[in-house]
Amino acid sequence: MTKIISEDIFIVKKRNLKNDYYSLVLKPFSKIENCQPGQFVHLRIPSASIFFRRAFSLADTNAEKGTIEIIFKVFGRGTRILSSFRKSDYLNVLGPLGVPFKLPDKKEKVLIAAGGIGLPPLLYLVAEMVKKGYNPETIEFFYGGKTAADIIERNRIKKMKVNFHPVTEDGSFGEKGLITTPMEEMILENKAEKMKIYSCGPEGMLKAVNELGLKYGIEGQISLEAPMPCGIGLCLGCVVPLVKGGHARVCCDGPVFDIGEVVL
Repeated sequence: MTKIISEDIFIVKKRNLKNDYYSLVLKPFSKIENCQPGQFVHLRIPSASIFFRRAFSLADTNAEKGTIEIIFKVFGRGTRILSSFRKSDYLNVLGPLGVPFKLPDKKEKVLIAAGGIGLPPLLYLVAEMVKKGYNPETIEFFYGGKTAADIIERNRIKKMKVNFHPVTEDGSFGEKGLITTPMEEMILENKAEKMKIYSCGPEGMLKAVNELGLKYGIEGQISLEAPMPCGIGLCLGCVVPLVKGGHARVCCDGPVFDIGEVVL
């Protein structure tokens, strides 16, 4: 078992992605070689008003530079404080934590279903697949949000040369509606192909994607979001029920679970 170590690392790059979305690149992270898509880091935000660490999915890593990247949206007090940090400020990082994604077979068509701030772990997953020689033309990247402002890092996705399918609820960018509609159309158009689904986003979207996989017998994985006060399975603050009975801790038994494994 890998020993868990916390360390102070510095912000070397900060980007304002607009609409309260931010990217932070930090280094040097001593456990960079252990990082895999789907895992997360637990940050301690230096503030007298923040008592618990915050979990953030890894959006990218660079072993040569020793950097990790997180992407987040300001939702509450913790992320608001985090958004105020600048280059050269430091944060205490615990990780990498959690169960990573299992890479698909290179012959499979891959359906990516990202919703809102569920983008980061999937961005990392696809980048790693392309890096390992997967054909980007076999990757269908569905990315949904309420409005155009929620579809961030568009150029970054396009640069990977995957098939990009933006969807917004108000129709301000890409197709109008919910992400599962064009996904189901894609599934029906490619019945003869073996596929795999990967998803992360709001609970309602994950439930719909999970049901889609079960309906058509397509295997895959979903990454859950949950409050994680401890991040290492001790506090039981992120427990979810399992379909087969019993419960799992999102922080250490997940956050990645197989389609059909968790009750949503």
